[in-house]
Amino acid sequence: MHDTTSPKSIWYVVITILVAAVQLKGASQQPPNIILLLADDLGSGELGFQGNHEIPTPHIDSIAKNGIRFTQAYVTAPNCSPSRAGLLTGKIPTRFGYEFNPIGARNEDPGTGLPSKEITLAEWLHDRGYTTGVIGKWHLGGAADYHPMRHGFDEFFGFMHEGHYFVPPPWRGTTTMLRRKTLPGGGKGRWLSDNLIYTTHMGHNEPDYDANNPIIRGGQPVEEKAYLTDAFTREGVDFIHRHADKPFFLYMAYNAVHSPLQGAEKYMRRFAHIEDIHRRIFAAMLANLDDSVGGILKAVRENGLEENTLIIFMSDNGGPTRELTSSNLPFRGEKGQMYEGGLRVPMAMQWKGNLPEGIAFNGLTTSVDLFATIAHFFDQPTPKMDGVNLIPYLTGTQEGNPHDTFFWRQGKKTAMRRGDWKLINMKGTLANPKWELYHLGQDPTESNDLSGSNQDVLSELTQQWKAYQKEMIPSIF
Repeated sequence: MHDTTSPKSIWYVVITILVAAVQLKGASQQPPNIILLLADDLGSGELGFQGNHEIPTPHIDSIAKNGIRFTQAYVTAPNCSPSRAGLLTGKIPTRFGYEFNPIGARNEDPGTGLPSKEITLAEWLHDRGYTTGVIGKWHLGGAADYHPMRHGFDEFFGFMHEGHYFVPPPWRGTTTMLRRKTLPGGGKGRWLSDNLIYTTHMGHNEPDYDANNPIIRGGQPVEEKAYLTDAFTREGVDFIHRHADKPFFLYMAYNAVHSPLQGAEKYMRRFAHIEDIHRRIFAAMLANLDDSVGGILKAVRENGLEENTLIIFMSDNGGPTRELTSSNLPFRGEKGQMYEGGLRVPMAMQWKGNLPEGIAFNGLTTSVDLFATIAHFFDQPTPKMDGVNLIPYLTGTQEGNPHDTFFWRQGKKTAMRRGDWKLINMKGTLANPKWELYHLGQDPTESNDLSGSNQDVLSELTQQWKAYQKEMIPSIF
């Protein structure tokens, strides 16, 4: 029998432990897996970690509980497509002419999409050995040139346009609420029949989401019968299990809670106490999304990847309150607007054992920071970006604000934030703006326009806005 009490044996054990410790330390310094969970049209005031507990969201909340909640997180545009362009490139999208939000048939137009010259986070990680996958909504060009597999993704399961029905027609197993200009037989208001509701409150018809917009696996259309939120989670869980042995980037681009309003029946029953059917459907969709996030987090745990995976949750823009009931409280405005309700989003980040847990980060943060933050793990040259590496700020090794100033533009609408001051043009043109000025530190709800009483600040900010404006290019589509 081997004598483990001999000096030689003791030194062997000590050296073995030291080598294992060094190897473990080296492993912990490897760049983490990345899971980016993106909700669609989710308002800043809907989640539990944002203070609203009407619709329980324990799984999404757990990311903030086990990590960091961002109290001043912004996106690069107040609607889906340019926001996603900024997120994946780390740039203000008007720097490369990606300004507007293509819908319907415009998604198929040649020249309408994320330019191939722009390097995405997926492309950058792919070239550093990562396996990359996008599941869900793409909305960065529907023509062949813009397929996600031509933008750095190894795998794709989802759809190309701005929206999709959650189940195939006739939408069995859901309660469906569709926008119409006129109710059957004429008139306005709501029309109810079994599990189908028509509503005229928005004054227009439901978009033709599924026209020329199949569910695709890789490059081929497939028939998907499961409720889409569940189907996307099934695919995401499978991706994690298949690639747990290698570094991966998984972009879960859910289309919940974007319209069409379709609540699965088991979730509708959960919220039977909500009297307004409109709000009840939204609650069902959000709870379904939360359980799906829970499924992704469970797959991470099952594979022992919690300390080796950076998990980020956020929304692509503010909620369209009139359309969905999604709340942006306490902020003013909604999707499509340059007020806080259109641009400020819920965001949380978790990386067990590497980032602090259960804290709120109050610095000005934007979606472009994610590329810069992830890229810093590699200590290699990166594309020119507007983002900032957040890690020193989150770990406390650097104080202050990641950003002092940020700029937004979409057509005639524009805004700029510098410090606590925010400059907005919603009613004028770019050539003849009608500026509004707010101090967000004292007035986060943008209720008190100070443009008339703070001419010096207004003049200084408009000059800085003009400098930013000169850096941008006209829309490419």
